[in-house]
Amino acid sequence: MNILILRVALDLMSDQFLSKQHNNTRIIARLDVKGAKLIKGVHLEGLREVGDPCERAVEYYESGADEIIYMDIVASLYGRSNLADIVKRTATDVFIPLTVGGGVRTLDDVSILLDSGADKIAVNTAAVARPKLISDIANKYGSQCVVASIEAKNVGVNRYEVYTDCGRESSGLDAAEWVKELEQLGAGEILLTSIDREGTGKGYDVALIETASKCVSIPVIASGGYGLPFHMSEAMNAGADALAFADTLHFGKNTPNDLHVIANSQEIKTRLAKQ
Repeated sequence: MNILILRVALDLMSDQFLSKQHNNTRIIARLDVKGAKLIKGVHLEGLREVGDPCERAVEYYESGADEIIYMDIVASLYGRSNLADIVKRTATDVFIPLTVGGGVRTLDDVSILLDSGADKIAVNTAAVARPKLISDIANKYGSQCVVASIEAKNVGVNRYEVYTDCGRESSGLDAAEWVKELEQLGAGEILLTSIDREGTGKGYDVALIETASKCVSIPVIASGGYGLPFHMSEAMNAGADALAFADTLHFGKNTPNDLHVIANSQEIKTRLAKQ
């Protein structure tokens, strides 16, 4: 089967995920990229190199990840993205949905990434600056292609503010109101990253997940903070539809298949884990 046919099949798979009633929780590997390097930090800062992103993507695919997320975390700062080449290399060996974000500002940027092998496009900074970009992408490529990325920071009791430029710039937007608008604009799902919890291993921000998930009918991917098994059930009980993992994978604490087993042990239904 050629790569094009396989990628079309993955697009159809993505369509199935655009529902909160989907039976299986997705175990997603998140890979933050700077230049050609896989990096990891805490609170989106203090970045350190941890490997080759393509090699890790293949490793995670072969060991049970349901999806891969690539985020170029400096692209918005520099006004460019280097992910097209990385995506091309990855798409030849990885046959699960690839979500790609960072520095996406125009439909041309989207087209380049999709042509390179991406299945879905994540947008944060450019969407805050020009919300119509979300609807432009959805109208041209379908809502299943649009992942609205939100980086949020706690600013009060159950109050969260949206940040851009890899958590560096305050937007002044309230996360609850922004997530509603993103769904109305045509986003197919939300990638929700807690800046406060990212890289800490202290658990997902349950209040943030609850705040966002109760406002929308589209899936919410919880990102930032996983450290212990019970953090999964906390996030799911708060309303998450999928879970993204980085630190625990990159530093060899767990494989994606381990995470399937852990989830299944907590009666969180994922696809069958290899024993």
